[in-house]
Amino acid sequence: MSAELAAVSFALLSAISWGAGDFSGGVASRRLNPYLIALLVHFTGFLLFVGLALLRAEAFQPQDIPWSMAAGLAGCVGLVFLYRAFEAGQMGLAAPIAGVVGAALAALVGFALEGLPTPLQLLGFGVGLLGVWLAARPEGGAGPTRGLVYAFLAGLGFGGYFALIHQVEGLFWPSAIAKLVATTLMLGLVFCLGALRREARLFASLGLVGLAGVLDAGGNVLFLVAAQTGRLDVAAVISSLYPAFTALLAWGLLREHLSRGQTVGVLLSLVAITLIASG
Repeated sequence: MSAELAAVSFALLSAISWGAGDFSGGVASRRLNPYLIALLVHFTGFLLFVGLALLRAEAFQPQDIPWSMAAGLAGCVGLVFLYRAFEAGQMGLAAPIAGVVGAALAALVGFALEGLPTPLQLLGFGVGLLGVWLAARPEGGAGPTRGLVYAFLAGLGFGGYFALIHQVEGLFWPSAIAKLVATTLMLGLVFCLGALRREARLFASLGLVGLAGVLDAGGNVLFLVAAQTGRLDVAAVISSLYPAFTALLAWGLLREHLSRGQTVGVLLSLVAITLIASG
């Protein structure tokens, strides 16, 4: 398997993991405060990454610290706004907006750092972004809602995370530092807002939140491996197709309605993966 094909495979697995994690977190956000969910998701990832780094005996590289901390800040912003978007509207609409904005921002950074990819991959990028945009369009051409504004801000956070974490050389330690930064920020926010005191259903939802944390962490690692194996823009665009999996889970398990445009968007996402992999 070539390095580029391996990068595509890891990025696709990242999209699946992130999509399932966002679905789990989105369901939990309808029961709990989204800030509390973001805190628990980040803390779960931190514990997982520290454990994996110790088991792998991964060398700690100090030069990764600034990039990891900045990535943790960006990822924290992205996840908070994504859960706020889930709380305000349908998962099948909010997640694609975040995906297309994050992918576009990271792709632009990738073009600047690594030059343009092949023409077939560029076509795949365009098809993928179009697919996510179609999946994100409200039915009937409705105007933007508060949830979609939150989703746009989430996309900016995720795009920043993609670009920043790509600069590290390690794997688990940088991810652990990023999660530690995000956990610290969310802990302060949760205590300032008094969110923990208002959640009587916390323990009943810990399993769902824990699953979201593990899946989110898995998506982070798989993306980082994909970005280190191949191009940043390839890894970012394919990983950002995770809303297709979130929307499919919301449709299959929650019976959320998918419009014709959303269905076409999901299908175009699959075509985009094929084009990028063929390039």
